[in-house]
Amino acid sequence: MPKRQYEVLPGSHGSRVRVKARGGAVLRDPRINRGTAFTHEEREKLGLVGLLPSHVTALEGQLHRTYMRFKRAATPLSKFSYLQGLRERNSTLFYRLLSEHLEEVMPIVYTPTIGEAIKAFSFWFQSIDGVFLSIDHADQVEASLRATQIAPEDLDILIVTDSEGILGIGDQGVGGIQICLGKKSLYTAAAGLDPDRMLAVVLDVGTDNLRLLNDELYLGERHARVRGERYDAFVASFVEAATKVFPNAMIHWEDFGASNAHRLLDTYRDQICTFNDDIQGTAAVVASAILAGVQSKHEKLKDQRFVIHGGGTAGVGIADLLIDLLVKEGLTREEAHGLFWLTSSKGLVTDDANKRFRDFQRPYARRTGELQDWELDEPGAYELADVVRNVHPTVLIGTSGQPEAFTEELVKDMASHVERPLILPLSNPTTLVEALPEDLLKWTDGKALIATGSPFGPVHRDEATYTIAQANNALVFPGLGLGVAVCKAERVTDSMIAASAQAVASLSQVHEPGQSLLPSINDLRRVSATVAIAVAKAAEEDGVAREPLTNPVQQVFEAMWMPSYPELVFDDE
Repeated sequence: MPKRQYEVLPGSHGSRVRVKARGGAVLRDPRINRGTAFTHEEREKLGLVGLLPSHVTALEGQLHRTYMRFKRAATPLSKFSYLQGLRERNSTLFYRLLSEHLEEVMPIVYTPTIGEAIKAFSFWFQSIDGVFLSIDHADQVEASLRATQIAPEDLDILIVTDSEGILGIGDQGVGGIQICLGKKSLYTAAAGLDPDRMLAVVLDVGTDNLRLLNDELYLGERHARVRGERYDAFVASFVEAATKVFPNAMIHWEDFGASNAHRLLDTYRDQICTFNDDIQGTAAVVASAILAGVQSKHEKLKDQRFVIHGGGTAGVGIADLLIDLLVKEGLTREEAHGLFWLTSSKGLVTDDANKRFRDFQRPYARRTGELQDWELDEPGAYELADVVRNVHPTVLIGTSGQPEAFTEELVKDMASHVERPLILPLSNPTTLVEALPEDLLKWTDGKALIATGSPFGPVHRDEATYTIAQANNALVFPGLGLGVAVCKAERVTDSMIAASAQAVASLSQVHEPGQSLLPSINDLRRVSATVAIAVAKAAEEDGVAREPLTNPVQQVFEAMWMPSYPELVFDDE
């Protein structure tokens, strides 16, 4: 990775940059390259005379041209490829395009299109601004991080994956680095985190994906995925090196498999500044939707009964955060746990010793003794329909990946006991969603309060338009990362996660039927700034902020990088 060819001048917040490179090197550095936007005077000083067409095009003109090219790309994957090339040539223009057309471009640079890009990673590979760490060369971890030539104080976030649980498509080997780059793009577009202060990292521990192992073009280690003690030692070596080389950076864990995600978070959350978006980010945005829905009904969180269908990484993470929020409302943890029923592939999570539930599910296990009077479809089986029939939940959450799991009969049963049922079919992509919003509204006579994991268009019913909230993690994690960076937090505490959920919910005002439970994706900058302020204040209250908050609003605002061409300063000035 080449040494940076520029220097951001102190106190300028990125608005003034000293350029060190000359000639073609300027055009090869995506942060300082502005292509045809260089003025004639700048071209002379930078040695670019004759290297660009004569006409000078301002950023606005370049933006129009790139948007037209983006629109004309024939397929989502070709759009992704064009945008990836743009990011590698001119990062300011890339982020400006993403920021100004966020709702349209985000599905290309992130889910769902990025899933196809990840699958085709080895075939499409040209160059990637990231770090590849191999378990077969564990002794090179620290040297690999130092090869970025990023100064210790110049990095805020490391976005890390081992690629085992990518976006519902599973183990994707080294291609998973694309998901880290997608998250990096959203950190910048949504919260203004400087893209040069983040680093994408893939931990290559092999792959169990036979398609990749038999692909002669595959670029990762060609052996089965390493697990157990050797895997843990490799992750530990990465954490040790990362905190040594970049002592102020938060480690953002992304798309780890269910067997490792909770375990790694539990191992390191009290040792380093770390965050798992699949667990904590998902939990926060879902909790935000639930808080908004409960407030719209003029009820309390402690008045609810929660059924979570799919008690995996995301489902348990949602439950854990809701427990924290319930405790804030005055319940004991034991009382709060009593409001939850989780299902897995084995049915309701119980204390039945004959069923092997995961360790992280066990705190939510129901005692089999309390289920003796339940009305069941099949004796001894506690399936989702049985749970809904006997619990009468007010909140139904789907993280199962089982399409059409929320059937008409089940939803009507729920609605017969609850005036305004909160139903959140969160599995994505759309083909895996537990129920379609249009059907949920039809089965509940328009009374359901809905949030989904995938984006859905408005539903028109009985002369009303229902805007379907998307529980998109982008409403939370960018602002959380910004808040951590502003206060230089030593840890990410449970209170900081809860604060992020409450901040998003505070921006949702549901007064009329059809209003969204969550803010619009188009309002991400305001949402992220609100989250960042709340997170930084919570960090200070928890005593983990290393940077004092003298003026949180101003500090957050000044930390938000804008995708505009900065003033160029030359060595002779």
